[in-house]
Amino acid sequence: MKLALRMLARDWRAGELTVLGVALLLAVAALTSVGFLTDRVEQALKLESHQLLGGDLLLTADHPWADRFRQEAAARGLRQAESATFPSMVSLGGVALLAEIKAVSAGYPLRGTLRTAPVPNAADAENAHVPQTGEAWPDERLATTLGLAAGTALTLGRITVISGPVLTLEPDRGMNVFALAPRLMINFADLPATGLIQSGSRVGYRLHLAGEAAAVAAYENWARAQLGRGEKIESLDNARPEIRNVTERAQRFLRLAALLAVILAAVAVALAAERYMRRHLDSCAVMRCMGASAPQLLLIHGGEFLLFGLAATLSGCVVGFGVQAALQQLLAGLLVTKLPAPSLLPWLHGLLVGLTLIVGFALPPLLRLRRVPTIRVLRREWSGSEPASVGAYLLGALVLAALMLWMAGELRLGLIVLVGFMIALGFFALMARLLLAALGRLRPAGRGYGWRHGLANLRRRLAATLVQAVALALGLTALLLLTVARGDLLDSWLARVPADAPNRFAINIQPDQRVAIADFFKARGLSAPELEPMVRGRLVQVNGQAVGPESYADDRAQRLVDREFNLSWSARLPAGNTVSGGRWHGATSDAEFSVEKGLAETLNLKLGDRLTYDIAGNRVEAAITSLRKLDWDSMRVNFFVVSPPGVLDKYPVSYITSFHLPSEKAGAIPELVRAFPNLTVIDVAALVKQLHATIDQVARAVQLVFGFAVLAGLAVLYAALQASSDERRHELAVLRALGASSRQLSGAVLVEFAALGALAGLLAGIAASLIGWGLARFAFRLDYLPQPELWLIGLLSGTVLVVVAGWLGVSSMLRQSALPALRAAQ
Repeated sequence: MKLALRMLARDWRAGELTVLGVALLLAVAALTSVGFLTDRVEQALKLESHQLLGGDLLLTADHPWADRFRQEAAARGLRQAESATFPSMVSLGGVALLAEIKAVSAGYPLRGTLRTAPVPNAADAENAHVPQTGEAWPDERLATTLGLAAGTALTLGRITVISGPVLTLEPDRGMNVFALAPRLMINFADLPATGLIQSGSRVGYRLHLAGEAAAVAAYENWARAQLGRGEKIESLDNARPEIRNVTERAQRFLRLAALLAVILAAVAVALAAERYMRRHLDSCAVMRCMGASAPQLLLIHGGEFLLFGLAATLSGCVVGFGVQAALQQLLAGLLVTKLPAPSLLPWLHGLLVGLTLIVGFALPPLLRLRRVPTIRVLRREWSGSEPASVGAYLLGALVLAALMLWMAGELRLGLIVLVGFMIALGFFALMARLLLAALGRLRPAGRGYGWRHGLANLRRRLAATLVQAVALALGLTALLLLTVARGDLLDSWLARVPADAPNRFAINIQPDQRVAIADFFKARGLSAPELEPMVRGRLVQVNGQAVGPESYADDRAQRLVDREFNLSWSARLPAGNTVSGGRWHGATSDAEFSVEKGLAETLNLKLGDRLTYDIAGNRVEAAITSLRKLDWDSMRVNFFVVSPPGVLDKYPVSYITSFHLPSEKAGAIPELVRAFPNLTVIDVAALVKQLHATIDQVARAVQLVFGFAVLAGLAVLYAALQASSDERRHELAVLRALGASSRQLSGAVLVEFAALGALAGLLAGIAASLIGWGLARFAFRLDYLPQPELWLIGLLSGTVLVVVAGWLGVSSMLRQSALPALRAAQ
């Protein structure tokens, strides 16, 4: 161990372990940066699970809770509070804004506290009360947008409320991932007077409960047996599943991004260890002459690598801890504001990853040091290749594959990722080999020495060239997808929407308001919008068999069946719809359903199936006679299920419409809301803008993690340059001795690096284009053709990166004279 420490200090001073340390640091930092953030979010969810519910138990439904649930809770001594949330318009003077209204009863929240501030962006404090009747608390977004001050009068439906303090924290709001609209909190007692809860209103009702653990558990068991459709229980074990789903998906994506850096770092570690082995063959031969045994050699050098790997791994954990703070800032709008300190688990994960890379990719080359013959002191012909080292590399690859499966978190996803990486590696290697063969046909004439020699070097060191090109191409592909290709996809999506496409939706229109709304639009020089009837019903049976969320394995199918559908009727085929199967029902009086094709595929429905919907306690049954394809990008009103007139007319109905509002007519919206307070107008353009901002926020965080992959790719390049540095130094010395000038040698080196960078960048551009096209075609259903600029950007960025990194690695060699290098090679 003492000798191992002395050798470690010597090799560190000599720069022998620099690349190895950088590669380990990058891999561990990439993984732990995600791990620390994941761990802190998970701890926050556990620590604040009571507050995420606003109590110990939360009952949610899309309709008011029956009195028996409250009576049973009171009988068991549980404290209660109620809340309801729904979207609606808030008006101030000539400005109307879509907000999410939350009505809360006295005693809310049962766990945790509300926090308010006197004005936006001011210091907040706990508030033990809820808004008084006639009072409303805006959140900071709403207060800033409308310029609210305490005492300002707001119009909400049919009532006027007075703005109070600014709401800064609701314990059960948790993450605001999809809270695209600002929040306004009112007293539950004011809800009926607003007149906003009408047929077709999308309201979520919550019953918060808290008390002794045994009483809560007993009540939960009783309530589960009483639940109906659209009713569910959230407890501490499944607190806020939408939050957990979002965080789990984000964690998985970031982990896979970090995985790319780990894979590339493994290549750099293997190359650095191979160079270390070759440079220590002579010293090992001398040690063998002095009586050192093969196990002693392995213990000395292996101990050195393990000690250094431990130090590099711990440094990577420290860097990862710093990077996760940056990730937290980038995702500040998506995460809870206060996160606890991380546990020891991410540190342990980072340590395991570092040691895995050392054992799997650094020790295999060292196994060859055991068999260095003593004769090498006199002769250097020994190559040292042996089956044991090949088997060790295979073991390292298997360890890395197991690491990928472990990091993915589930076997199916891990296998998909593993196979995807193998296909990507094969594609890059094949394309690189073909492009190198094409470069080999180039024969620059005249003063083309630099070109000839630079391109010849790429072919001469073919294996190293392929490794470098593939590693760099992987990292650049990821970054191109997250920058250029992502922007192209968004632009392609926006381009599908016509300039005069509807940019506003109006919902909750009542039947007796149709004529008045048409007159309102005409009076202001606007075309009267087409009002579509909408009836809300819940799917309860398919072909006479009861269905529920438990009937489906797919998450989306479970969500669809668990909620109420928006049903409609029409005798004509709606614009933007095409019949893909069966026949359109027309004006028939028979009970028939036309179902959207995607919904049918999700719920495994087919022509002829009989669907039964529960509408306000009544059952409606009809057969599927047609399937429709919808143009969702048209921004028109679309329905999953449409019947002929006469089937749904007698049930509670509201109307919905979409319309295009020119910017110069924007003032009509506040007037519309004042004239019809129950209407909710949704500004689609504002929501799309907010969605773009959210996507950009997540993309920046993922780009930061993928930046580690590019750095790891550059580490591979530098490791490959170091691995061939002795050969390259000797080659440059020979060429200089034969009369090559510094200008010629520099030109050859620059051509070699420029060609390698262009090759990697071109591969990255091609791969990003193909992946972008695949995403557009099969995931987003877009007519997207990748722009040629993507290839050019990849080519230029790859060229610049590799030329700069490569020149830094060999510039010192170009300044050396020929004689010392030739003597060192003897």
